Amino acid sequence: MLKEFREFAFRGNLLEIAVGLILALAFSAVISAFVEGIVMAFIAALFGEPNFDSIEWNVGDGQIAIGSFTTALVNFLIVAWVLFLIVRTANRFRRDPDVAPISEDVQLLREIRDLLAQR
Repeated sequence: MLKEFREFAFRGNLLEIAVGLILALAFSAVISAFVEGIVMAFIAALFGEPNFDSIEWNVGDGQIAIGSFTTALVNFLIVAWVLFLIVRTANRFRRDPDVAPISEDVQLLREIRDLLAQR
C-alpha cells in the first residue's frame, strides 16, 4: 500500500498540477492586490466609493445588493483580461520565428486533402 501511495503521490502529472496550483494561488494574490490597490482606487477617485458594494435597489421591503455583484464582476473581468494578456504574450514567445505562418489557402487545401483521404 505504501508503494502504491508513493507511485500516486510522485507521479509526474500530479506534481505538475500541484506546482501549477501553488503558482495560481500566488498569482491570485498579485491580481487581487492589483485590483484592490490600483483599479478600485481609481474607481474610488472617479465615483467617490472604493467599490460598488453600496449600490442597492429597494424593492418593497427588500433590498437587492446589485453592487456586490457588480464589484465581483469587475474583479472577474480584470482578472480575465490580465490572464488573457499573459497567455497571449506567452504564446508570442513560444512561436518559432523561423517558421512562416501557414496561409489560409494552404490550410484550406490541407483540410480538403485530409477529407478526401478519409473517403
